[in-house]
Amino acid sequence: MMNFLSDETRRDPYPAYAQLRTRTPLLYDPHSDTWMVFDYEGVKRVLMDHEAFSSLVAPPSAQTSQWLVFADPPRHAQLRALIMRAFTSRSVAGLEPRIRALAHALLDPHIERGEMDLAADFSVPLPLIVIAEMFGAPIEDQPRFKRWSDVIMALGYTLEGGEAAARVHREFAEVSAEMKAYLHALAGQRRAEPREDLLTRLVEAEVDGARLTEEELLGFFQLLLSAGHETTTNLLNNAVLCLLGHPDALAQLQASPALLPSVIEEVLRYRAPVQAMFRLTRREVSLHGQVIPAGKLVLPMIGAANRDPLKFRDAERFDIHREPNPHIAFGHGIHFCIGAPLSRLEARVALSVLLERLKDFRLASPTPWTPRKALHVHGPTHLPLHFTPGERLTSSG
Repeated sequence: MMNFLSDETRRDPYPAYAQLRTRTPLLYDPHSDTWMVFDYEGVKRVLMDHEAFSSLVAPPSAQTSQWLVFADPPRHAQLRALIMRAFTSRSVAGLEPRIRALAHALLDPHIERGEMDLAADFSVPLPLIVIAEMFGAPIEDQPRFKRWSDVIMALGYTLEGGEAAARVHREFAEVSAEMKAYLHALAGQRRAEPREDLLTRLVEAEVDGARLTEEELLGFFQLLLSAGHETTTNLLNNAVLCLLGHPDALAQLQASPALLPSVIEEVLRYRAPVQAMFRLTRREVSLHGQVIPAGKLVLPMIGAANRDPLKFRDAERFDIHREPNPHIAFGHGIHFCIGAPLSRLEARVALSVLLERLKDFRLASPTPWTPRKALHVHGPTHLPLHFTPGERLTSSG
């Protein structure tokens, strides 16, 4: 059995994925009592077939049971409709000037030195600040958001149980209580004095007479804070890793900045920020000549599906001109990531600013990078860079 938890494999899981797709695209891990699916069509089926594969992974008593990603129809449709009333494409697009200003402000202290930890100094704080500001949180509360996000993402380590998993669950329960009190107070302020922010739109959203409950509001807050933050952080870091590993692609992008959207889509495919999702079998399910019993945890491995040679020509090649590019980095079907437009916008703006201001950037250390905490995501915890100093710009707004 391959060790998917080792840092070495998590840095580069793709050789293991390729071997398993050919040998056994459906793999059972007796240690965690989990089934993993590695091929594109198999992963799509798991994500689409709600009669066989349920999203109700979290027990009803758990706070995560309120998260949109862990809801099945018809409740999922009701929750998503309410959230979409607030999380509109227009409101997301309107964030572009602020994202650009934040990107410049985060780079300013490091430009003259010609070095920075891209992850810690840029890719982590940028989406975190955006989310905090979307909720209208005071700027002094942003470190609290980072601590909450870290605890939530640590839930990815609890699949195998044990004392470490129990400790993570205790910490998450404590953080959930803290977040609930915080959000209750903030939502109360918005009801009394509405603002032009996401939280106001969420508390005011109504569909067929229904509104989000406090538990549902907390669930979306936790989901956006963790998944929304982590996805963009990894997308930015992985984009830089891809470009550094493929200098020809970097040169083409620098010569033709209009290629950036296509580059982002290929990064999403080639180094998917989220490598796996979670489902639970409702009944016995036949897949790839095997039978998955009812009530079993299934991991559709998105990172493996996005490199399936039966779906993608030259699947192991980083091709910034790939067309079409039907990757499923943001999921598929009714659970397609609600924050995908925000993540794509943040990546497009942040990477364009990086390319403008960081010249000849390169890795500052030969030491292999350490993977981020959550086991189902892909990207570095730290990414030290050296670069040629550019002009120091100060932006605000």
